[in-house]
Amino acid sequence: MDFDRGGDRLLCRSPEANWRTQWRDLGFTSEDQAAASQAYQSWNARAQDALDGPDRPLSDFIDADDKWRPKIDAISGYANGANLTQVSLHDWAAYEDASTDDNWTVKEGYGTLVTSHAAGLTVRLSMPVTRIDHSGRRLRVDTPAGTIEADHVVVCVPTTVLATSQIVFDPPFPDKHAAAADLPLGLADKVFLHVDRPEWPTNAHLIGKPYSACTASHRLSPFGWPIVESFFGGDCAEMLEDRDAAQFAIDELVGLLGSDWRNRFTPLTATRWRQEPYIGGSYSHARISKAAQRGVLAAPVDGRIHFAGEACHPYDFSTAHGAYETGVAAARAIIGEPAPIA
Repeated sequence: MDFDRGGDRLLCRSPEANWRTQWRDLGFTSEDQAAASQAYQSWNARAQDALDGPDRPLSDFIDADDKWRPKIDAISGYANGANLTQVSLHDWAAYEDASTDDNWTVKEGYGTLVTSHAAGLTVRLSMPVTRIDHSGRRLRVDTPAGTIEADHVVVCVPTTVLATSQIVFDPPFPDKHAAAADLPLGLADKVFLHVDRPEWPTNAHLIGKPYSACTASHRLSPFGWPIVESFFGGDCAEMLEDRDAAQFAIDELVGLLGSDWRNRFTPLTATRWRQEPYIGGSYSHARISKAAQRGVLAAPVDGRIHFAGEACHPYDFSTAHGAYETGVAAARAIIGEPAPIA
């Protein structure tokens, strides 16, 4: 995804990793890679063929004892933040049908992207809203620094915040809290390792244990940097939040590359999204039969209270660009322009 400002390129982008290729076929023969790819395509076809029926979990479309079930479960963890049994077919299909290859990593980081768009604005951090009183003509928004009065508000928070009533609406919005609870945040975490003398090309890729549901997807030297970006999702990420995820990643890499590599990896940093205050997870997925709750969550109230964020997008949920589009739609609704989301 490209962002421009004033005709100048704000941030550059780079090709993604070779996700479907195992560098040098380490621990994953070319024959098994082809078999795993075929199994994924067959699972995908069975899921797509069931779309006209009732909603079902994605796990319904592959046998529990299938050799490649763990691999597909791991992929669901990366993509949805949750394993196959927890993800709605109808919700997943909405994302898949709309997805394109124009979904890029930002070299300077998404934090730089966000702050650059806020340049020149007055931003107050560490100022959580605890209550929105919409009983009167003016909205009253309670914060630690006092109460703000406004004609409109845009509520853009993770579903965990609404589901647990960290923001109180007065009068209450039980349908919003229920919708947020039906769109829980899954979990996907990353570990970053410095590498001494990497031997692979830029954006090479390794899957740590191709036959296990608990494994990392290792992106090797993104942007040519001497680092490994190790990606965990679903139940595996949940388990590793309370353990040494960096050591887990190093152990997987050493298992593929050889013991001489152990001293060539140095942990740099890691995410623990489940433990982040005011977030409590990574990105949303719909519970079974609850995909329509995205529309409930996104609907404005009384033309004054608007909702935005990745969970509000009908098909580009779990993405930064989806969240961005819902914010633009909310802003345009306030100023009376047509919303850009179909």
